[in-house]
Amino acid sequence: MKGYSMLFTCLVGTASAFSFVSHTNPIGGRIASCKSLSRSVRTQLNMKTIAVFGASGLTAAECVYQALKDGDKVVGLTRNPSKLVIPKGSGGLDADKPLSDPNLTVIGGDVTKAADVAKVFDAAPIDGVIVALGGKTSDVGDTMLTDGTNNIIAAMKDKGVKRIAVVTSIGAGDSKDQAPFAFKILMMTVMKKIFNDKNNQEKAVEQSGLEYCIVRPGGLTVDPPTGVINVIDGEAGSIPRADVAQFCLEAVKDEDFPYIGKAPCISSLGGTSWTKDRSKAARGEM
Repeated sequence: MKGYSMLFTCLVGTASAFSFVSHTNPIGGRIASCKSLSRSVRTQLNMKTIAVFGASGLTAAECVYQALKDGDKVVGLTRNPSKLVIPKGSGGLDADKPLSDPNLTVIGGDVTKAADVAKVFDAAPIDGVIVALGGKTSDVGDTMLTDGTNNIIAAMKDKGVKRIAVVTSIGAGDSKDQAPFAFKILMMTVMKKIFNDKNNQEKAVEQSGLEYCIVRPGGLTVDPPTGVINVIDGEAGSIPRADVAQFCLEAVKDEDFPYIGKAPCISSLGGTSWTKDRSKAARGEM
């Protein structure tokens, strides 16, 4: 992909809460640097109601927390509402405290059950949807991502909701060559079932007819947000979950988001050697 410079300036009446400056990454890819406006301005311009599926997960919780901080309303679905806590990346000293807010509605349920998914769309008029599902296939089944996403797509069409961001992974779909060699081995062995599900999930989204952005992050961390998000053509590096959440929120809130109908790979470090960090620290358990 050729490097270029572009400036996306936030205008009154648009859905964008950031100015994006995209320029060439000397290592490979493009860098989208985000400068946030004051929270009062964001609130005036961009009050939305966002549905977040998998709401208690590490990345999804970042989406919930950041949306609430931006003045949006959130309806979240999770199997375990009690596990929804303030995220480590954006939460600072409040991290791991229960996440509650007058603008937050949390629904306990199973995304593979259409009736539970429908409850989210019945709770409030939804403007955009973020799907950040997770879990071990041994716990949630071999097709949870695909089945759940199909339920979400059906509910969106029923309610006339158009915009969706779906978090998958580097290596999914046509991004196999962007995954480091060691990770490719895992994809073909111990992670084969989950990647089959991710690939089918992506196909369902691509064929949905919705305004979608499939988000493929590199190695996920629970570090504080950097505000710099690299859209990568080559091998992807790591990225804080907080930055992934920011990208997802922009994807569902910005009317002119440049990656609608696309599946960008994103990381904070572009073209660097990367080994999947499976430590407890990376999972936020230390």
